[in-house]
Amino acid sequence: MNFILEKLPRHLMQLVIDQPYNSYTSQNHAVWRYVMRQNVRYLSKVAHGSYMGGLKRTGISIDSIPHMYGMNRILKEIGWAAVAVDGFIPPSAFMEFQAYNVLVIAADIRPIDQIEYTPAPDIIHEAAGHAPIIADPEYAEYLKLFGQIGSKAFSSARDFEIYEAVRHLSILKANPYTTPDAIVNAEKELAEVEAIQETASEMSRIRNLHWWTVEYGLIGDLKSPKIYGAGLLSSIGESYSSLQPLVKKIPYTIKAADYNFDITTRQPQLFVTPDFQHLTDVLLEFEKTMALQTGGVDGVMKAIESGYTGTCVYSSGLQVSGTFQEMIIHQETPVYIKTEGPTQLCFENLQLEGHGKDYHSHGFSSPVGKLKDVATPLEMLTDGELMDLGLETGKTVMLTFESGVIVKGNLQRIWRKNGRIILLTFTDCTVTFRDRVLFKPEWGNFDMAVGEKIVSAFSGPADPYAFELEYPVPKEKTHKIIHSPDAIQLHSLYQAVREIRENGAGQKKLHDIWPQLCSKYPEEWLLPLEILEISAEGFQYEGLQKEVREYLDKKKAAEPGLKTLIDNGYAAVSGLNE
Repeated sequence: MNFILEKLPRHLMQLVIDQPYNSYTSQNHAVWRYVMRQNVRYLSKVAHGSYMGGLKRTGISIDSIPHMYGMNRILKEIGWAAVAVDGFIPPSAFMEFQAYNVLVIAADIRPIDQIEYTPAPDIIHEAAGHAPIIADPEYAEYLKLFGQIGSKAFSSARDFEIYEAVRHLSILKANPYTTPDAIVNAEKELAEVEAIQETASEMSRIRNLHWWTVEYGLIGDLKSPKIYGAGLLSSIGESYSSLQPLVKKIPYTIKAADYNFDITTRQPQLFVTPDFQHLTDVLLEFEKTMALQTGGVDGVMKAIESGYTGTCVYSSGLQVSGTFQEMIIHQETPVYIKTEGPTQLCFENLQLEGHGKDYHSHGFSSPVGKLKDVATPLEMLTDGELMDLGLETGKTVMLTFESGVIVKGNLQRIWRKNGRIILLTFTDCTVTFRDRVLFKPEWGNFDMAVGEKIVSAFSGPADPYAFELEYPVPKEKTHKIIHSPDAIQLHSLYQAVREIRENGAGQKKLHDIWPQLCSKYPEEWLLPLEILEISAEGFQYEGLQKEVREYLDKKKAAEPGLKTLIDNGYAAVSGLNE
């Protein structure tokens, strides 16, 4: 097993599935082969220099869908791993996988009618798009850093609604038997959610940066850039159109965070970074705007507005993780914060003994700030200074904060970490702010967080393991494709042709396969290309080669949408380039 996977926390492992390798049909493998052959032929000219070498380094096969086990044996050599998941997963989880150097690969593969571009994540996009580029050490570090920062971004309830709508649409589009009406309705639902106006969350803005770099990024000179984004590397249609003049090229800056994207269509503009280091510079610039770095009123408010588990960090280092409900502000500074429901207290991302969700099951509240008429922050006071102020364990004491918050109770314990006071525990305690009672003695012990200010706030608990964090496993699963008898028979023809190509024998069977294909599956274009490839290798099949070529020429004339696909197929067949 790849040692990277052994470090994955439990809450991420619950999203991992077994790759359904035996469910891939021979047509699926043919789709993979077609796309990869086109990629190698075209991307060798227009992709970032690390792409082609990365294909080899990461163990990506050209001729068949890669097996996750094989990829992991090779990926561990560059410090990465891969896992299979069921389609789209929550953005925060996706980014957290990156933080652990794990590439998330959607196990499905696009249907043949979406061979040039698919809005759904699939194994072509993930394995053939993302994996080769992470072989570049500088880019891999950027991807990991993005995961570390992005997984801390606050989301909103609307973000989750958009995620569910996108997932639903992608599931429908990945099923070749979905009705057009169902897709239209799903697209309408997504548009309605996206149309809701609200201030963009941290997650929505950092997802934009992810989209315009990791997924759809260009690199190099603005007038003649190269491709490195996985969405472009895995889309044989858009990898070509992206470099055309009609697609606007914009220098990549932090302003890209304000450009939304549409997964259902090709992008009207793309961003160009001069090099991979610039990606990291912009990411760090964005991080400075996040609650992770700013803390304060803005940080606590983002935690409250998210409606999900978040963490606020006091200047003492104490971390409070829970669902934040309320904040009292005095002179534009948080002076009291409150969570609702299960809450944990941590230091350096480890839960304090006795301060988990069971103990703080109904929430947690505490002042923030300095004591009145005391120049030194409470967290920095020595034992001697505490005694001078009358703050001794076993005695009833009163703490008056500059904000007007007053804590009066029997001091039972002083918690220190790294020389700083992080927590005071009181019994028989009353907490007030002006004429409002914030805590009563009958509510039990009062554990008071200590800190002059809130220096950071981020999404999720500080100690996910102790908090027993779980990402909700999506209720709607990607559809298990139930193929019709006709489709199963077609796949058997694909398999027969594949075996002939791989074994280098049995070519005479092509004469039996070809008439079956023409009579029963007149819509086919990919399998005829595979037959054409084999027949082009031997003079004795010159007649068959001519028949197949005429068939495909007529098809591209009758169906203009297939012209580029067929012509590109010709280009990949030796001796048939036009």
